[in-house]
Amino acid sequence: MSVIDFTNNVELGYKFQGPSFYIGTAMLDKTVIKPVKINIPLATMNRHGLIAGATGTGKTKTLQSLTEALSKAGVPTLVMDIKGDLSGISQEGELNDKISKRILELGIEWKPEKFPSEFLSLGGQGVKMRTTITEFGSVLLGKLMNLSDVQNAVLGLIFKYCADRNIPLLDFSDLKKVLQYYSTPEGKKEIESEYGSVASSSIGAITRNMIQLEEQGVGTIFGEPSFDVSDLVKLDASGKGVINIVRLMDLQSKPQLFATFMLSLVNKIYTKFPEVGDAEKPKLCLFIDEAHLIFENADNVLLQQITTTIKLIRSKGVGIYFITQNPSDIPQSVLSQLGLKIQHSLRAFTAIDRKAIKVASENYPISEYYQTENLLTELGIGEALITCLSEKGTPTPLAHIMVTPPTTRMDVVSDMEVQTSLNTSSMFSKYKDDINRESAEEILQLKMDQNNTEKLRIEQEVTAKKESELNMKNNQKDTKNEKSVIEEISGNHYTKIIGGVVLREISKAVMKALGFGGKK
Repeated sequence: MSVIDFTNNVELGYKFQGPSFYIGTAMLDKTVIKPVKINIPLATMNRHGLIAGATGTGKTKTLQSLTEALSKAGVPTLVMDIKGDLSGISQEGELNDKISKRILELGIEWKPEKFPSEFLSLGGQGVKMRTTITEFGSVLLGKLMNLSDVQNAVLGLIFKYCADRNIPLLDFSDLKKVLQYYSTPEGKKEIESEYGSVASSSIGAITRNMIQLEEQGVGTIFGEPSFDVSDLVKLDASGKGVINIVRLMDLQSKPQLFATFMLSLVNKIYTKFPEVGDAEKPKLCLFIDEAHLIFENADNVLLQQITTTIKLIRSKGVGIYFITQNPSDIPQSVLSQLGLKIQHSLRAFTAIDRKAIKVASENYPISEYYQTENLLTELGIGEALITCLSEKGTPTPLAHIMVTPPTTRMDVVSDMEVQTSLNTSSMFSKYKDDINRESAEEILQLKMDQNNTEKLRIEQEVTAKKESELNMKNNQKDTKNEKSVIEEISGNHYTKIIGGVVLREISKAVMKALGFGGKK
């Protein structure tokens, strides 16, 4: 961006050394100063940025113009399409009265264009941006499930158990199987013997939260093939950077999913991309709409992780741009890392609004030409305050500009137009079909089946042994009973014989004594 001397309506002569791109023309007292063109150096586009402003002030169109300019410069981008109108980048624009008036005021040429685009999605129409449970990580997954600190610790333990044993966690089915395995006596004994005891209530809470997410359709983002972030860095045959459009219209009711997925994506990019140092232009620029959703419920640990990633990812040639209504939506630790700031109009309806505007004005360099605090509420649609970093890393003077209008369609695209694009997309073909390789679900199910088989074998052996002992005992009892009967029968027989002999002898003796028996 050129240093401005509004007194003479000419540039002071400061020029960027490397390539830059045009973003708009300077204004003073609501008048466009045509000779003062405002450019942004490509070399500083990996220093991150902010696009802020109230609803309806032109943030989306500014974003559209930025991505067009970056594409022409050979820089791929990734943008969030939450309302559906940003997808118009893929189609040629149409000249209308508003555009005609704007280009006349700016003194520029305008012709309709369309740019190479890919339509991505977390579950709707587009290239499937899956990720695995392992890649997503226990911290973000716990955040997505609104787990307590104790439950987060248990989830981390489960991830550790699977990592130590090379058990892949790919989708919700895998995670549920680990929880199910823990609920078995063998699984509980194995896990707790190495990692310590775990409350069954925590396992139950994690399972219930997973079921709730599945009912919301969240489980569809987990699985394989996992999205390769290197596919975001592509040029078309003419050298234009591909604009990757993540269509999120179906996720407005799932802000937590959007926020955690974006953090996961940024983390994956940081992990996978190689170091490039200070390049002439960025390798990739990410524009994150509704950025306040990322920071609303971030605890100190997560906020520190985000801040660190923002600081370090620029060395990978990646610029991250947050789009939100007010700069106060962004934590100060992150806001201080943002080199480019584009501020559209703010509304001052309440005392809280006025206080926020005062704070917002303090984020911009002091200007002898503007009363920033007042101007923030007076900017028209398509007007903005802008400051960026020079190639030496110093903030440029604040400028009030009229933003150049997009040359692509400023409206939604139809489902048929999206599908036509997908039909010719090699990326869509690459990620279209699910892959279901062996993972925790199959590995632990086999283990559970083996445990059940072994348990059944032992139970059968114990049952057979008991039956054998019982049979032996019964046989011994039967033998004893048979002997007793014989003895009883035998005893009675001999008793009768002996008793008869004795009785006859006694009878003979008595008869003899009485003189009735024997010879005389």
